Amino acid sequence: MADASLSIVRDATGRSREAENPQSPLVRFGPEKPLRLDAGIDLTPFQIAYQTYGELNAERSNAVLICHALTGDQHVANVHPVTGKPGWWETMVGPGRPIDTQRYFVISPNVVGACMGTTGPSSINPATGEPWGLNFPVITIRDMVRAQAMLLDHLGVPSLFAIAGGSMGGMQVLQWAASYPERVFAALPIAASTRHSAQNIAFHEVGRQAVMADPDWRGGRYQLEGTNPHRGLAVARMGAHITYLSDAALHRKFGRRLQDRSNPTFSFDADFQVENYLRHQGISFVERFDANSYLYLTRAMDYFDLTADYGGVLAQAFHGTRTRFCVVSFTSDWLFPTAESRAIVHALNAASAPVSFAEIETDKGHDAFLLEEPELFAIVRGFLEGAGRLRGLKPGKS
Repeated sequence: MADASLSIVRDATGRSREAENPQSPLVRFGPEKPLRLDAGIDLTPFQIAYQTYGELNAERSNAVLICHALTGDQHVANVHPVTGKPGWWETMVGPGRPIDTQRYFVISPNVVGACMGTTGPSSINPATGEPWGLNFPVITIRDMVRAQAMLLDHLGVPSLFAIAGGSMGGMQVLQWAASYPERVFAALPIAASTRHSAQNIAFHEVGRQAVMADPDWRGGRYQLEGTNPHRGLAVARMGAHITYLSDAALHRKFGRRLQDRSNPTFSFDADFQVENYLRHQGISFVERFDANSYLYLTRAMDYFDLTADYGGVLAQAFHGTRTRFCVVSFTSDWLFPTAESRAIVHALNAASAPVSFAEIETDKGHDAFLLEEPELFAIVRGFLEGAGRLRGLKPGKS
């Protein structure tokens, strides 16, 4: 246990360095370019950390924006600088992959409110010289998208060939399509919804309460006080991770098998393999993620409701759009079930938007979009190739 605690402290220090000076390209926006938040506050100055892969073509027409999920970051297809692990979507993004970096210029930003270089609660508040903590303003999915649009302007990318993301990333895709339809040629929202359900808000609240109940959270001032609420954040991650899977997947992977023993210990040790797995997920998560960022990003997802901006009529969000959509869901995803994807498709049909839809049969649950799923790979590749032909897309320099 002592060794594990030392590991967490060491990794938290590395993560803290990434919050201000990430091992990623970085764009800083000064007071002359504030980010106007839905909360009515101008966030200034602020910075965005991002990664790019591939080459932008001469026409600047082959850019693909990747939007990360709640626990993701900008490290889509490169080694993560804190954990040393491969990028979270390297099965999808890379040379010869469905999102082919020999053909497309891929941009992946860390969202506002996160902890891997883009301004968030673990960043330094220039007014105080201390980490923002809970003084950081509450942000929304639309705020994230506004910041991304500013990044693209800075990079000289006037429009996107495509935008893709799953879960919270899919929410950003939908917000992009609603806020900047003229800048998005093709959109791939995967395992997503236009608003967070009451059940999902409830799961998030349990996670937030686990973080805030940790005595080391210190009212969000743990960085200043030299503590780390890793126990509460680990519990939050364990609970959330269950929702990303399915009963069938858990049974297939673990069943009721015991962990490194033939008989129960009659204690509260991790007797079962599934218990050990969840504990590992919790510990490895706190190595790379900030507790306050977890609070802020889950709240952003909770507030997301695209229909609220259009009088409760979802089709109005996409009225007149020329963006082409491919909506994808998974049969075993009970966090963002297929019915919510179908609602998106119906709204797009009502708006006369070009849309295709695929429900992939799998027992891998919500996390299927991050895993080896050949049907998903084929759908993404086919959709982008078809959209590329319609646009007369020329590949990048590579």
